[in-house]
This record gives sequence, structure tokens and C-alpha cells, in this order.
Amino acid sequence: MRGLRSNNHLMKFKNNRILKNASWIIACKIVQSLVSLLIGTLTARFLGPSNFGLINYAASLTAFVLPIMQLGLRSIMVHEFVNRPEEEGKILGTSLGLSLCSAVVCIIGVTSFAMIANRGEKITITVCFLYSLCLIFQAIEMTEYWFQAKLLSKYSSIAILAAYAVVSLLRVYLLATNKNVYWFTVAYIVDYALIGVCLMIFYKKEGGQKLSFSVELARSMLNKSKYYIVSTMMTTIFQQTDKIMLKLMLNEAETGYYSVAVTTTSMTAFIFMAVIDSVRPTILENKKENSEHYERNISLLYSVITYMSLAQSIAFTVLAGPIVTILYGADYAPSIPLLRITVWYVTFSYYGMIRNIWILAEQKQKYLWIINLSGALMNVALNIILIPLIGAAGAAVASLATQFFTNVIVNMIIRPIRYNNRLMLKGLDPKLLLEFIKKPV
Repeated sequence: MRGLRSNNHLMKFKNNRILKNASWIIACKIVQSLVSLLIGTLTARFLGPSNFGLINYAASLTAFVLPIMQLGLRSIMVHEFVNRPEEEGKILGTSLGLSLCSAVVCIIGVTSFAMIANRGEKITITVCFLYSLCLIFQAIEMTEYWFQAKLLSKYSSIAILAAYAVVSLLRVYLLATNKNVYWFTVAYIVDYALIGVCLMIFYKKEGGQKLSFSVELARSMLNKSKYYIVSTMMTTIFQQTDKIMLKLMLNEAETGYYSVAVTTTSMTAFIFMAVIDSVRPTILENKKENSEHYERNISLLYSVITYMSLAQSIAFTVLAGPIVTILYGADYAPSIPLLRITVWYVTFSYYGMIRNIWILAEQKQKYLWIINLSGALMNVALNIILIPLIGAAGAAVASLATQFFTNVIVNMIIRPIRYNNRLMLKGLDPKLLLEFIKKPV
């Protein structure tokens, strides 16, 4: 009886840590999203559709090489920290070293592409180069996964909020002084730089192990993460190709309209990401301990994401007009019909994130490249066909179709991952959502 009480006490303590950790992530994301929304809409109004579209074009090119810079390591870091806590300094140090070297190569790649694809467009090339410098500091941001694994997201949240506060003041200054598009691009660099520096300071403060680099560990981690490099690259293709193709096939303004629709759709992403990020370590721990809660928690996660995203999609479809007009002004009216399309792929995009947690836990990473290559090919083909026919709306339709195909249909086709769809279908039961509300993971 004493042992049972001890176990119950331990479980209660662990659940409280999980909830506290999740609350910090959610609180941070709420503040971050609200500040980003306010400053972002003011920036979009000031820059206009063309310049706003140009920054988003640079952001898409940078995002395109982000999986190469990350080397798939972010997908396995929490898992590595959970399994080998005694080597956390070596794990983090090796990950940072690999990513920083890769970041330099990617910056050269982005700039070279812009010089070829946008020959003679000095402003476009310069903006692309400046924005790509963010990659160096995004590599350092990998430290955040140590805080997640340790259930210490309080500190990473404070770091992110501090950086956002400083950068928000900088952007207000840029708006007040009518600075050009170059300065707004630099603001993104400052944002990532501050986050990276703050995370490293808190890592040291919380007694993180001394960072070191191990060639042997690098080989081991890359052997595990290699499946994620290609798969994440394919995911990025069908997430960013639309903006790149709109810029190359049409113009910056169409890219700006589409970017506003996508940005507005992602306005509440902080909630979904906070829920998924806070539950991920628990699910991986459940699997490690062969816990009976493992599959239940995955279905619970599917349930809460399904009904949250459904509520958002309905609300944004009905209120698309007022939302775009109030936030961005009449100049962005062409974004309204685009928003009514893009908001419906939210559910399926987060389904993919949950499935990837299951795939990592089940060690089925080798199927990721098939899943995402299928999606990438479909997205590119649909964009080539639909953009010339219906413009930016074609890109929106292509994204919706791709997300559904990649994160639902392909899972049915590939036999070894079909079981994940069974967990997803269990999550459609509204009783699970009520269970989640009454007793969180």
C-alpha cells in the first residue's frame, strides 16, 4: 500500500510538472503571437503588398533550406535527451556544431539561388541574403529542445519573450522613422540572435553540462536523423513552394496577398504548437516505459487538435472579410477568398506533426521520405497547373489538397504506418476531448 501511494505521489508530481511546463509554453506563445500579430499587421500595412511579399519570398527561400541546416536533428533531440541524459552536453554541443556549419553552406545556397533566379534585381538579392543570415541563430535555437526535455520551458519562454520585446520596440522605431525594407529584414536577424543568446545564458544558469563535440556521436545522430532531412525537406517544399512560384510566375503583390492569408491562418498556431510540444516528451516517455497510456495519449492529442482546428476553420471562414480588413486594411482585400481556403488545411498539417511523434516513438523514420516526397511532388504539380489558371487561389487549393493527401491518404497507402490512422480515427470521438479537458495528459 505504501508503494502504491508513493507511485501515485510520483505520478501526481510528474503530471504537475508537465502541466506547469505546458502552461509556460502556452503563455509564451500567446504573448508572442499577440505581439507578432500587432507588429506584423502594422509592418504589412506600411510596406504594402509588394515589399511585404518580397520579405515573405526571402523567408520562403530561407525556410526551403532550413531542413538542410537542421540536418533532421531537431526531430530526434528530445528523444536523445530522454534516453541519454548523462550525455546531454555532448548531444547539444554536437548538434549545434553540425547545424552551424550547415547554416553557412545554406546561406551561400540561398544567395546564389536569388542571384540566378532574380538576376538584376538588386533589392531582391540583398533582402534574400540578409534574411538567410537568420539561419546561423536558428541553429543556436536548438537549445530550446533541452529545456523541453527537462520540462523547463519556463526559461526558454522567458528568453523568447525578452527577444520579442526588444525586437518589437525596434520594429516600432523602424515604422516611426519610415525605414526601408532592408531594415525590416535586419529586424528578423536581431530577433533570432537574441533568442539564441538568451537560451545559451539560461542553459548555463540551469546547470547544463559543458558543451562538447563528438565525431562518433555526430555519426550516430546523423544516422538516426537522416530520414528526417529528406522528409522535412519535402514538407518544406509543399509549404514554401507556393510563395516562391507565385513570385517567379506572377509578382510580389500576389505573393503578399497569399502570405497574408497564410499568416492569418497561422495566427493561432501558438496554441496548437504549445499543446503538441508540451505533450511530445510525455508520449515518448510513455513508449520508453511501455506505458498503457501511450496510445491513449496519442489519440487524446489527435482529439484536441481536431476539434480546436475545426472551430478555428469555421470561425475564419465566416469572418474572413472583417479579419483581413481590420488587421491589414483594404489594400489586402484579395487575401479574403484565399484565407477561406487556406484555413481548412490547418487540421491536416497538425495531423502530420502528431503522426511524426508516433513514427519517432515506433522507430519507423524510414517511411518519412516516402510520405513527404509524395506530398512535395503533388504540391509542385498542382501549383504548376493551378497558379496560371486561378492565380494565388491555385496555390491555396494546392496546399489544402497536399496536406490532406500527405497526412491522411498516404498513411492509408503505406501498410506499416496504417495503425497511426486508427489512433487518429479514435481521436475523432468527442468523448476523448471531454476526457482531455477533465484529465489532461
